[in-house]
Amino acid sequence: MINRIFLSYLIVATIFSSTACASLPDVSEISSNLLTPDNPTVTNAKGRLSVSKSRSLLSNRWKNSHIDIAAMAALEEAATGKPLIAGNKVTLLYDGPQTMEAMITAINAAKDHINLETYIFDQDELGIRFAEMLIKRQLSGVQVNIIYDSVGTVGTPQVFFDKMRDAGIRLLAFNPINPLRLTGPWEPNNRDHRKILVVDGLTAFTGGVNISSTYANSSLFRSKTRRESKVGWRDTHIKIEGPAVAALQWVFLSTWLGEKSPDLSDSNFFPPLKDVGDKLVRVLDSSPDGDHDIYKAYILAIQEAKKTIHITSAYFVPDQAILQALGAAVQRGVEVKIILPGVSDSGMVFHAAHSFYSEMLAKGIKIYQLQIAVLHAKTAVIDQVWATVGSTNIDTRSFLHNKEINVVVFGAEFGIAMENAFIEDLRYSVEMTKEKWDQRPFNDKLKEWFARRFEYWL
Repeated sequence: MINRIFLSYLIVATIFSSTACASLPDVSEISSNLLTPDNPTVTNAKGRLSVSKSRSLLSNRWKNSHIDIAAMAALEEAATGKPLIAGNKVTLLYDGPQTMEAMITAINAAKDHINLETYIFDQDELGIRFAEMLIKRQLSGVQVNIIYDSVGTVGTPQVFFDKMRDAGIRLLAFNPINPLRLTGPWEPNNRDHRKILVVDGLTAFTGGVNISSTYANSSLFRSKTRRESKVGWRDTHIKIEGPAVAALQWVFLSTWLGEKSPDLSDSNFFPPLKDVGDKLVRVLDSSPDGDHDIYKAYILAIQEAKKTIHITSAYFVPDQAILQALGAAVQRGVEVKIILPGVSDSGMVFHAAHSFYSEMLAKGIKIYQLQIAVLHAKTAVIDQVWATVGSTNIDTRSFLHNKEINVVVFGAEFGIAMENAFIEDLRYSVEMTKEKWDQRPFNDKLKEWFARRFEYWL
């Protein structure tokens, strides 16, 4: 992890003089500027639902809600262009061990193909186990396709990937650091931070978990034992079954095809899908040259919040639009609580996040720092009916420079499950008050000042 962080800073220093700063769109008046449909578009395994069926589905699901979820869904559709997808089963997965167990089970049951997109793929105990399992599936006749980020895997020897390639696995190293290996322009600041696994086009996974032994130990969250010998990582992933799997498959394939990689037409990527659950989801992806859909969705959800905004963020370096939206929510009586790391794997981002604490506390935003575990989750739940899990951090890097993916789930059942997870994390967090924060050492203030200078690039 240290090598990756060091390389990232080295890249930053290299491109400061040659790269113009892009910027996020102005979203200050996004709600009033959108051409919102009268009814949100809802699709399922059979196609687009009629207006009457969509209305019935929405009204029956949230008829006792204190917010107009249909209006919120329509706003989000206007901002992102992505429909709601009905008929899904969504399973929350907590931390690395539970996520890995679920993914390994799905991989071992694969019959046609396995598509894996990951930022980090380490050559360590878990990474080697994962690679050997994928090789075994490839040799059994299941086509395995892997996209891995070149910065995220900078510490992984090439021979590790060569062994998989020799077994027939197709691999794509996203945006190589070495310009001589590129097929397009050199853009070292743009990274693929997504975590996607699609098996047979029927089951999909996404969230914050990478392929690394750092996830071998669970955090205290719902742990069977409260005495872990090693510091665990607190993360969140989801498993999706149903029509929404096709949307995640498209995201993977769009990256593969966009990099002019080998043809993948010999697999059945889009088998017929059935409605298998009652979850309504929206699959949002973003890329440096895209429309910043995840950023817009976050802003809209915060702006439309009526009672609660609960965010869990591993790397929190917000732009002014996010801060203003959160502050405005507090002013209209919304409870805004954010869980941030008490310990972190990235000191630079850690201190950059701290540089916002004074402003956040002054706005009435409540800050909590998770103790013991390394926080890596990227989740939010608003009014207990809008929830998102994905790879996106609330920072400029994720919103502007990275390929990211988030799944938004609409509905009280999943929202309450996310809310309960948030409450559980609060039990192992310490609130940061203005009084405590003002007493921090001068040396910490100096680190915050320095890290803030790199805010755009972190």
